[in-house]
Amino acid sequence: MLVREVMSSPVITVRRTDPVRRAIRTLYDHDITAAPVVDDSGRLVGVVSELDLLRGEFGPDPRASVLPPHAAQEPPPRRVMEVMAREAVTVTETTDVTTVIDLMVGKRIKSLPVVRGEEIVGMISRRDLMAMLARPDGELRAAVEAALREHYPFGPSWDVAVHDGVAELSGPPHEHADHIADLLARTVPGIVRVKHLRRAP
Repeated sequence: MLVREVMSSPVITVRRTDPVRRAIRTLYDHDITAAPVVDDSGRLVGVVSELDLLRGEFGPDPRASVLPPHAAQEPPPRRVMEVMAREAVTVTETTDVTTVIDLMVGKRIKSLPVVRGEEIVGMISRRDLMAMLARPDGELRAAVEAALREHYPFGPSWDVAVHDGVAELSGPPHEHADHIADLLARTVPGIVRVKHLRRAP
């Protein structure tokens, strides 16, 4: 499965010069956990997460410190550019979802910007992947049948069943047609594997 079939789009961005509090409101209002950070020309310059923003907004409370209350404290960062991660790990629309999962695990990140050249076209998050896998089997079955009907109307007839995200296509053996049906079924977000069962002649 490819990123373009799962990603969230259009993408919500924040500017590197935005106040931290404004960026917090942006993430909260759109119910997202991270956002790409852009400069004044719209170029990607980093990514900022909920945790980055929380760290930027809350300064140390003198009541929890051994320092006397009047001791000088370093002021907390106030702009997104001061708290964001500057090295943005990105993927493209045609990146395989398995690669995304490997990046999330290896880099310990929850969200990745999706780019097309220098343009930011979406965001893919753990939540997007979980939502894809949470789709009921009945919904997935209907989506697979619709994909076969729409994109391969003159192909063989398959009986479709879905169990735990695995699509089972039952029909007469036809190597070329099976290959096309396999590709079409895999375009349905939530289908993790395709099995071909042979229907009795």
